[in-house]
This record gives sequence, structure tokens and C-alpha cells, in this order.
Amino acid sequence: MTLSRRDFLKLSALVAASAALASCRPITRAFAPLKTVPWPDLNADDFLALNRLTFGPRAEERQRLLEIGLAGWIEEQLAPESITDNACSIRTRNLTTLEMRASDLFDVSDKIFDNVDRLKVPRELRTGTLLRQIYSRRQLHEVVTEFWSDHFNISTEKSDCFYLKTVDDRDVIRKHALGSFRDLVWASAHSPAMLVYLDNQANVAGAPNENYARELMELHTLGVDAGYTQTDVMELARCLTGWGVKNHFWRGDFKFNAQDHDTGTKRVLGLDIQNAGQAEAESVIERITEGPAAARFIATKLARRFLSDDVPGEVVEKASAVFERTHGDIRAVLRVILLDGLKLAQPKYKRPVNFVVSALRILNGDTDGGYSVQDYLLQMGQTHFTWPTPDGYPDRAQPWQGNLMPRWQFSFALVKNEIGGTNINLRELVDMMGATSLPEAIGAISSLLLGAPLHESERDELIASLQAEGADDEQAAQVITAGILSSPAFQWR
Repeated sequence: MTLSRRDFLKLSALVAASAALASCRPITRAFAPLKTVPWPDLNADDFLALNRLTFGPRAEERQRLLEIGLAGWIEEQLAPESITDNACSIRTRNLTTLEMRASDLFDVSDKIFDNVDRLKVPRELRTGTLLRQIYSRRQLHEVVTEFWSDHFNISTEKSDCFYLKTVDDRDVIRKHALGSFRDLVWASAHSPAMLVYLDNQANVAGAPNENYARELMELHTLGVDAGYTQTDVMELARCLTGWGVKNHFWRGDFKFNAQDHDTGTKRVLGLDIQNAGQAEAESVIERITEGPAAARFIATKLARRFLSDDVPGEVVEKASAVFERTHGDIRAVLRVILLDGLKLAQPKYKRPVNFVVSALRILNGDTDGGYSVQDYLLQMGQTHFTWPTPDGYPDRAQPWQGNLMPRWQFSFALVKNEIGGTNINLRELVDMMGATSLPEAIGAISSLLLGAPLHESERDELIASLQAEGADDEQAAQVITAGILSSPAFQWR
């Protein structure tokens, strides 16, 4: 039987209509784990935890958690420098721009074009990010890196950020993702990409531009409810006058232009600041990255990312206290949120990147991370590093739930191997899982993707419907896999 696109969609609709798959929450809490496949028999809570701590749990991560327990797995991941990641490095080794300095990136990007809308530098940054999310063994580091990329959002679509963001991603976000919050904010404040994105290169004495000063307080450190005033914002903007970027020799490096700095006395958050040049804003950064306002703001955002859209207050309180006690040690704060909070976690809707990456990871996809797969992210609304406003891609479910067709199209194309540069071998995967019949294969695939098998009655009904339409076993496995991927159940983690 040759299965046309129309027939495939028709049959996939049967799968999506299944009662279990049409549930609006994950089925892992409703069904027992499958016990007849090579990966470990995780309970529903551990499966949910791995879905939060990774971009989709692969078999080896399930096995590792079984060996050392959830607490041990978290501790191991909180020390990514101890985890070898050679396979991921091989995947990204040809992306030469990822390790270049800013001036070299400008030279490359000014000369090499694939076409009018795909510059080499931001394209390689997006590709490298996607490949790391799929193939890195340092999964928690990648998840936290994505969090901070949203928190300190910079769009490559604005001005020189198209090449400066590569340096910011490497030397600010990735370098400090699990370090000190103070060091992370400090690095971001001195990042040419951030200064350009929020217009601080236009912030000069006599004509202060408040964009960066406002977001430094509102989005990066204190939160909008912290009690600072418009006067505090304007005074901090005066402190930041002269912070800019080199345009000629060492192009793209940070530069403090003393001649553009406002030398008058400022008063920020009740503190009088005398003329001290670059050190003025740095003294404010030291102050606003510690204390209860920053502690609660960051603990709340981390808890929302890892636990629930409605954050558990008791976890936030404890994490905030640890933040203050450790002077913003991100590892220590995460340790509390994860060890104390994962048992309280509620289902979270997958954003497009998590949806695409989880499908590729769990199905052992082989991809170059290139334009063909990134085009689906574009259709879904989450291309890496292109969110236009400083608040970063939304972290709650509601903004993402109205654009489901591209997810369906991606699922269909993935199982049919119709995405350029991307391939999955479903037959090999089923053989590896030890399934010797179609019912066993369907049970194994659903357990792999959802953490639990379908009910036998529902599984058999699906198989009978597909066979009645003329599908053979291989086609039925493809259709059901696509249906699971595009079903509401897989949209949650």
C-alpha cells in the first residue's frame, strides 16, 4: 500500500481522536509504566521530573536516573563541567562562528550570505543552540541556558545584535548560567549585545536614554513591583551614560566613553552616587543583584519555568532565602527549587522549541539542525533569538495554545522523513525496544513518548481502524507515532 499525504492525515486523525490521546493533560499519572522495554521502569513523578530537567528524556537519561536516583541525577547535572559531551561537540564543530570574537564575526557576517534573509552568523547560532539542546548530555545546563536567554532577551533582528548575540550567548549566558547571579548580571550589563539591543549606546550626558536602565531593574533584577520609581530609573540611566560599544578597532567590544558620561551627582534607590565614571552604574548593579527583591523575583521565575505556571509559594520562600544567604548562587537556588519543588510540579505546556526538541530527542532523531527544521519553529512562533521585546518568549501556556497546525505538520513530516537534513528510523527504534508485534510496538512507542502505554482496548481499536483502511504494520506504526506527537497529550510535559 502506498500511503498518500491525504491518507496519512486521514489515518492520523483517527489516532488524535483517541480518548487517551485527546486528554488535555499528560497521561503519565493515569497509567502504569510499561515494563517490557529496555529502558527503566520510571514512575510518573520521575518521568515528569525528567521532562522538566531535560528537553525530553532519552533512554540513557532514564537509565542514569534509575541508577543514582533523582537527587543524584540533579547533583550530577548541576556540575556540567564534570560531564563529557564529545558527541555534541562533534555535531557543532563545523559551526566556526560560535567561537569567534566580535570583530571577526562582523567581518564574516558582512561578507557571507546564503540569501537576503539568512546571515551566516545568526544562522549558525540558532543551529548550534538547537543541536546542543538535542544532543548535549548536559541537559540541565541547556534548560537553564534557555531560561536565562529569555530572562536577558536579545533579538538578533535588531541592529548589530545579529553578530553580537553570538558573543553574549557564549560569554554571558552559557558561561554564568549556573554561577553567581551577580556575575551574570554584571556580564550582561557589560555585554555589547545588550547595550545595543536596549539602546544604551545612545545614552549620553544631556540626553539620557532610559531603555536599558528600566529593563535592568524591571526585567533583569528587581521586578516591576519592587518599589523603585521613575526617578530611580532616570538616575540609573544617568549613571549608565557613556556605556557603549567600539565601532572601529576591536569592533563590537565594550567601551566606556568618559566624554559622554554625566558627571553630576545621582541618587538611585536612596543612595547618593558621586562622580565615579564607569564605577557608578557598577555600584548600583552590586546593590540590586542582592537582597529580598531580587531573590524573590528570580526564585519566582525559576519556579515558574521548572514547576508550574502558578508557582508554589512555599518553594519560592525557601529558594528566596537561599538566594539571599548565598548571595545569589544559582546552583544553590536551583537545588532547592528542584529537590523541594518537583514533587509539587504541575503539567506545563510545551513551548515550540521544547515540542520539537523533545520529539527529536526521544525518537533518536538525526538532524543537522538547519533551516528545514528551524522553519517549523518559525511557523510555530519560536525561532531562537528573534523575540522582539525585552521580556523574552512567554513562559505560560496560554500564548502558545492557539497555533497547533504547525505542530501537526511537523509531526507528520518527521515520521515520514520529509524534513531536510533530519531523519528518524522508527523501525530500528522499535527493534531496539524489543517489540515483536504491532501491539507491542505501539505500547513501546507510547510509553517512550508519553511515559506510559495506551490502554489495550484503545490501542487495539486504533490498530483495527488503521488496518481497515489498508495500512500495514510499518505504516500503522508511523501513523500512530505521528498521532501521538500531534496529540494534546504530547503537548504537555
